[in-house]
This record gives sequence, C-alpha cells and structure tokens, in this order.
Amino acid sequence: MKFDWNKKYTTIALYSVIVIASGIMLYLGLTKFTKLSELFNTFIAIIRPFIIGFSLAYLFNFMLAFYEDKIILNIAKKGISHRKMRTLSLLMTYFTVCILVYLFIEFILPEVAASLSSIITDFPRIVNKLYLYTDSLISSIEISGPAKEFVTAKIEEIGKQLMEFATNLMPYLANTLLMVLKSIWNLVLGIIISVYVLADKEGFYAMCKKFIRAVFSISAGDYILYVTDLSNDMFGKFIVGKIIDSTIIGAIAFIVLYIVKMPYLILITFIIGVTNIIPFFGPFIGAVPSIILVLFVSPIKALWLTIIIFIIQQLDGNVIGPKILGGSLGISSFWILFSLLLAGKFFGLIGMVLGVPLFAVIHTLAGETINDKLVKKGLPTSKEEYK
Repeated sequence: MKFDWNKKYTTIALYSVIVIASGIMLYLGLTKFTKLSELFNTFIAIIRPFIIGFSLAYLFNFMLAFYEDKIILNIAKKGISHRKMRTLSLLMTYFTVCILVYLFIEFILPEVAASLSSIITDFPRIVNKLYLYTDSLISSIEISGPAKEFVTAKIEEIGKQLMEFATNLMPYLANTLLMVLKSIWNLVLGIIISVYVLADKEGFYAMCKKFIRAVFSISAGDYILYVTDLSNDMFGKFIVGKIIDSTIIGAIAFIVLYIVKMPYLILITFIIGVTNIIPFFGPFIGAVPSIILVLFVSPIKALWLTIIIFIIQQLDGNVIGPKILGGSLGISSFWILFSLLLAGKFFGLIGMVLGVPLFAVIHTLAGETINDKLVKKGLPTSKEEYK
C-alpha cells in the first residue's frame, strides 16, 4: 500500500508530535521533579570530571597559546613541527601550573590557615573588647534607660552571633577541605582530560564545527560560530584580564601592607586579591571583613587599611584596570551593575564573576540585531540621533 505524503498534513503531524512530547515532558517534570532532580544530579556527578577538564583546558589554553606564539615560535623561528611545538607548550604550561600550585601550598595556604586559627583563638578576647568599647561609648552618651537597655541587648545579640560564627567557622572550613579532598579524584581526572583536550584542541574545534555545519543551515551555522567566537573573545579577555589585574593588585597590597606592618598580612592580601576578581562589588566584599579584623587589633591600623584599600582601588579603577581590560566589554557601568545583581542572585559568586562577560555577549548580540533592523528600515543606528 502506497501512502500519499501530503506536505501540509506531514507538517501538522510533526508539530502535533512536538506539542504532545513537550506536554509529556512538562507533566513528568512537574510530577516527578524529585526523581528527575536525582537523575540530573547523578548525570552531573558522572560528567563532572569532563566539566572540570574542559574548564581547566579553557583556562590553561591562554597560557599554552602564549608559550606557543610568544616564546617557542620566536626561539625556533618557525623551524619546528606542530607536534613538537604542542608538546613543548604543554610541558611548559603544566610545569607553570605546578609551580604556582606549589607556591600557593608552600607560602600562602599555611599563612592563611595560621591567621584564621589566630583569629578564632583570639575571638573571645575580641568580643570582650567589643563589649567594653561599646559599654564605654554608651556610658559617655546620655540616653534614656530603655534605649540603653535596647542597645545593650542588641550588642549582646551581635556578640553571641559572632561567637557562634567563630565556633562554626573551623568545622565549616574542615568540611570544605574534606569536600575538596573527596573531589580530588575528579580533579585529577579533569587535569588528565584537559591535557588531551589541549593536545588536540584544533581537532575538537573541527569536530564541533563539522557537527554544526551538518545539523544547521549555512546561515544558522555561521551565526552559531560567530556567537561562539564572540563569547570566547569576551570571556577570554575578561577572565585573563581580571586574573592579571587581581594579581597586580594583590602584589601592590602585599608590599604596602608589609611596609606599614599590618596584622594578618597574608590573609588580608589574599582576600583583597581574590575578591578583586569580582567586578564592582569585589573591592567592597574584600575590604569590609579585612577592616573589621584589623579594627579589633588596632583601630589606627584599621583606619590606615581603609585609606590604603581606597587608594589601591582608585589606582585599579582608573589606571591598572583600564590598561589591562580596556573597553573590551563595551557595556556601561549601569549594565555591569545590573548583570552582577542578576547573575549573583541566581548563581552566587560564580555568577558575579561570569555574569558580566555573559551579559556583554548578550548586549552585543542584541545591539547588532537592533542595528540590522534599523538599517533595513533606513534609520540611523547612532544613539546620538535619538537623543
């Protein structure tokens, strides 16, 4: 029996199947959410080494490209095969990573741990000092009895919360360290996977490009590849630029704080350097706990720390940051703040770090789409024309 395939009814049938399948998936998603969540978590746990591996490969690729383009090619004067060049660049990249990890474990991590241990040990004395200071401050101010009792009760409540925080801090840090140790196998597998990815990164790129060309139309494939290149450019410039910028800021902070003999030197430098990776809010996130820590040791040094952080951040915002990052993102401060708040709300600190380049990509694509529509209508694309 021969079927007469009518294009109209075939399209209707196809859309019907898609709608029914979508409805079934939505129903299962709503009624079996817990099981689907468990399955999703299991799937993520299985592919976690690959996620780590591809993430590390993306980060290490900037270092590998630097060694290949700036060092090996200049030394070899292009008289070296691609295979040998890739092998040398891989060895140099992972040797550099090992050196950096060794320096962190040998010099920074013990100092940070010692500072945290010292803070926790001295915390009862610090809280007691806070009580004495606030009591003397309240006594020097003429306020009514009920108001004085209210302020005193609030200070005691804050003191109890601080003590609970200090008590739970070490177990929290111990649990965090335990989680890191548990995931060490995934990290090892991720490093191995990153080596294979970097060794044949052109092959992976060609395979993905081939798949896109085969599945999508020529125009859609071109657009997908353009978005991929744009995203890689935005994320690459931002991540590498922020890492270099934060390293410079951390080094400057260490030198200045060492000169003024600031307490908790390594810990405060580490906090300032790491939080500086977060745009806009990073300096405030790093400054507040650092100043509070020093305040209990020496109010004068806390004031000095406030002034030093303010000067360093002005230097970063007006000189170092623009020199390194330039105007690569192409979005205003308002949209940076918007993307930080939105991404931070949903994805926490990781969202605050990656939300800005992600929004920059969306902003760029939306701007290009709007400009294309304006050009088709014969209208100007400059914002100045619409003011």
